[in-house]
Parts: sequence; C-alpha cells; structure tokens
Amino acid sequence: MSATTEHAEANAIRVAKSRNAKRWRPLLPAVIFLVVMTQIPFLVTIIISFTSWNIMYPNDTAFGTLRNYEAVLNDRLMIAAMGNTVVMVVATVLACLLLGLVLALLLNRRFFGRGVVRTMLITPFLIMPMASSLIWKHLIYNPQYGMLRSIRVWLDDIGISLPFVNMTSDYPMLSIIVVLVWTWTPFMFLILLAGLQSQDPEVLEAADVDGASNWAKLRYMTLPLLRPYIELCIVLGVIYLLNTYDQVFTITQGGPGTATTNLPYAIYLTAFRGYDYGEASAAGVLVVIASIIIAGFGLKLISSLADDTIAPKEAAR
Repeated sequence: MSATTEHAEANAIRVAKSRNAKRWRPLLPAVIFLVVMTQIPFLVTIIISFTSWNIMYPNDTAFGTLRNYEAVLNDRLMIAAMGNTVVMVVATVLACLLLGLVLALLLNRRFFGRGVVRTMLITPFLIMPMASSLIWKHLIYNPQYGMLRSIRVWLDDIGISLPFVNMTSDYPMLSIIVVLVWTWTPFMFLILLAGLQSQDPEVLEAADVDGASNWAKLRYMTLPLLRPYIELCIVLGVIYLLNTYDQVFTITQGGPGTATTNLPYAIYLTAFRGYDYGEASAAGVLVVIASIIIAGFGLKLISSLADDTIAPKEAAR
C-alpha cells in the first residue's frame, strides 16, 4: 500500500513539474533576450570597473583594482555631478508632484472635452526626449529667435521692459528642470488620477452631507488615500530622472562649466572624452546599484497598492 502511495505521489510531482515547464517554455525566448541584452552587458561593465583601462594608454591596462571606485568618489567632476543630480532630481520630482496633483484634481471632474484635455496633457510624455529638448533649445530658449525673446520684444512694445535673459547660460539648471517638469508631469498626473478614481464616491457624498469643506475633504480624505500613489510617483520619478541624459546633452552639454553636469553625462564625458573606460564603468555600476535599491522600494509600494486594491474586493465578497 505504501509503495502504491509513493508511486502516486511521484506521478503527481512529475505532472506538476511538467505543467510548470509548459508554463515557462513560452517565456524562455523573452527571458533569454533580457539576459543577453541587459545582464550580460552589466556583468561586463562590472568586470571593466575593476580594470584600469584608458585607451590612450593601452600598455598600462591592469585588472583587479579598486582604483576606479576610489577615483569616482574623489573625482571633482563626479562629485559636482552627484550634487547636480540631487538638485535636478529633487526639484523635478517635487514640481511634477505638485503640478500632477493639481491637474489630477482638476481633471477628476466631468466636463465637456475632458478626454481631449487629458490626451493633450499626456502628449509631452510621449515625445522623444531628444526631440523635445531640441524644440525647447531652439524654439523657446534661443536668445536670437526663440519664443522667450519674442515675448520680451512684445512686452517692450507695450511699455513693459524686462532685462535680457539667456536661459541656457544665465539659468542653466533651471532651463533643464523646466524641460524635465514639462516631460514628467503627465506621468505623475496619470498615476495620481488613477488614485483619485479609486476613491469611493459614496464616502465623498457622505462628507458633503456632513458639511465638510473641500479643503477638509482634500486634507483628511483624498491626500491620505493618495499617499501610496504619491510615494510611487516619487520612487519611479527618482529612478527615471537619475538616468537623465538627453536633455543635458542637447540643451547645455553639462555647462556652463559643470553647472548642469549630472551623473549620466559625467559618465559619458569620462568614457568618450576622457577615454577612461574603467572609471566610467565604476560610476555606471554605482548608479545602477542606487537605481536597484530605489526600484526595490518601488516594487514594495506596487505590491502594497495591489494588496490594498484586492483586499476590499475580497472583503466585499
């Protein structure tokens, strides 16, 4: 009897393994593609990061050194880039959060043409970063024929005199942040709008019956509900903005001096202007590690959001 039971259990295990294998087989091509395109290059980058490799001095190549990581932490360019990256990311995330929340609150109401307005607001996020950066650099910021200059000339004509301002040279960091805010506000707007639409309208109606003001409903009901969505916006925004390159390269090229040089652009300069592949790889590895840590928090937030969404439905059943 025991032999029969063991045989049945073995068959059940084989069937379960076969089913699991059938589930995974369709995913194998995608998994292999991701490993080849992402993990193998990252492993190669890690190896290079421990190599003293400057193609200007091919005979001085050596492996097994931490010099590159020490150089990254002591390099003035990298230190300046770290500070600029923090300023760029924090300012952009805060501005995008505020604007995204305002837009989400405004567009969470029913009105004629709401779908068209939403589509128009999402458009900046859909434009390629390089293309949008070129538009801002030449059509808006250009001191000779840009839109800002045209507005200044028009104001002069009606008697309002403003000082001449060249955004990319006088306020380089602000010029980058404005473009980033324009690009990423729709992303945060969509997340926050999804959070608002998950709010139970009956609760708001009950608050209206109790005489709650709009500010009270926003402060004590809406914002607590949106807290996980706001945290998700912050985490995803930081991850994406850490990798900002197109706007810096196109609009200011890190200048004047190192005023707008962030970590991705500093890595580019180190690798393709300084030809120091080892130090550039070490900096890239550190950025990836920071992104992975932040992404871990993001995954936890996403799972908590999913749990909060599923739990009420199961309770209702």
